[in-house]
Amino acid sequence: MYKHQGWWNIVWNKPGRVAALSTAMVLALGVCGGAVHGADEKPADDKPAEAAEAKPAENTDTPSEEKAMYEEHAMDGDHGHPIAGPFGIFLTPEQRTSRISDAAVVDVQADPRMKRPKPIIELGNPFLGSGNIGRGIEMPGGSVWQPSLLVFGQYRSAIQAFNDGRDTYAEWANSLDIFGNIQLTGTERVVVGFNPLAEDGRFSGYEFSPDFNSDDWKDATNAGLTTLFFEGDLGEIFSDLDPADRKSIDLGFSVGRQPIVVQDGMLINDTMDSIGIIRNTLLPPGGTDLQVTFLYAWGDIDRNDNRQHDGTHLLGMFWAADYPFSTINADFVYVIDADGNDDGFFKLPGADEGSGDGFFWGLSGVQRIGQFNTTLRALGSHAIKGESVEVHDGYLFFGELSWTPAWTHDNVYVNGFVGIDEFSSAARGPTAGGPLGRTGVLFAALGLGRYGAPLGNRADNSYGGAIGYQWFIDEQARKQLLVEFGGRNGYSDDQNDGQIALGARYQQAIGQHMVLQFDTFGSLNEGRDPGYGGRVEIRVDF
Repeated sequence: MYKHQGWWNIVWNKPGRVAALSTAMVLALGVCGGAVHGADEKPADDKPAEAAEAKPAENTDTPSEEKAMYEEHAMDGDHGHPIAGPFGIFLTPEQRTSRISDAAVVDVQADPRMKRPKPIIELGNPFLGSGNIGRGIEMPGGSVWQPSLLVFGQYRSAIQAFNDGRDTYAEWANSLDIFGNIQLTGTERVVVGFNPLAEDGRFSGYEFSPDFNSDDWKDATNAGLTTLFFEGDLGEIFSDLDPADRKSIDLGFSVGRQPIVVQDGMLINDTMDSIGIIRNTLLPPGGTDLQVTFLYAWGDIDRNDNRQHDGTHLLGMFWAADYPFSTINADFVYVIDADGNDDGFFKLPGADEGSGDGFFWGLSGVQRIGQFNTTLRALGSHAIKGESVEVHDGYLFFGELSWTPAWTHDNVYVNGFVGIDEFSSAARGPTAGGPLGRTGVLFAALGLGRYGAPLGNRADNSYGGAIGYQWFIDEQARKQLLVEFGGRNGYSDDQNDGQIALGARYQQAIGQHMVLQFDTFGSLNEGRDPGYGGRVEIRVDF
């Protein structure tokens, strides 16, 4: 049919175009094969490649029939004949089937040189391990338990010196967090934790300065529990009540002494005796997911002054919704004073008149705009009956902006805040500092010893911000350097001391369980001497 047509017509016609492209791909693979096997090897046919003329094969199927045959082979995972995949490579039935293999995965690591770091104690199914999973124990209600025990933790030790322009502190501080995770199912577990070297914001170690302290050795050893809670999902525990998973009984819950963080720690950052209940996978109008969480805390609550106030009660309702343009959070908290409140909204039975009741709220949106990650937050605190050390009236407006520079894996961030009056958090732990820790390393509390935030982390009647560059030195991100410049200033009569500071942090991973960290900073402070500081910390994760 195409015998008397010219070269252009042969290529332009669809059957000829298919044959020409197929021939070109075969020739390309032949050339690549020759390059791989050696430059001295010669093809069997000595004629130049350009002398070969592309001609359609005779007695072949039509293009539509070829497509039908290809789809039949591709969709039939049990077909016995190999098919041509991309670039003419033939695929066996095992390679092209979508069925999950029955064989156990021996090693899921992309790099065989990197082995899974093992915790100090691991009983039962290995955490993030490979291989077969145990059969488990079927419990009344329908859940299947596969009990396992994982003991892990972190040891921190630092030698550090800090000068804020007035006082100098130099010390060796230590902290040891140990956790036991009893995993029952994929959704149910019991977690217990303690820190034998730290208690209520004090850390075991040696204090070098100030020298007027007669007791240089600091002993904060204790046997108290820092964490003890159980979490699960009612729909999974009693799965027999809804075998088809169509009813609305998927309620997650957690009860016990547990860490609670709300609004990235700005509204709540504390470990409290509490119970939380969450309803997940709701469908908001125009969104994809809505979560509603109720929280009630009755003990071990630290207020805005980072001190525990016995008898305090906390009620919270937290909303989180995912939309195509943003993830929206709306959080509301009411705290009942330890001594009650006659004129507030709540009154504890038999309690005297108090002054610590407060209402707290936070609104935020997290979204990506083009190549930039952005977060905007607005928070408020309101004293119900007069201001006190536990609660003040005030507002905090906060924004984050970050991006990855082109052709790098690094991170650049620009963060800022404005505090109006004296914003108070609903609950803050002894080592949590103030609410501005998210602004940058110059504002963050380290949670180890008396080394403070160079620019402070309270937002009272002030504004400020920080710009930083986080440089990942190697491809494995085992070495990184962060450099940050920041400043703040007050705009009230008693908060007009401006500050600027430059800080740096270097981190180096050692093996699979250890990180070495160096921090340093220098600051200029209005109304007082310049500040400076430096520290070296070793962290061991096990």
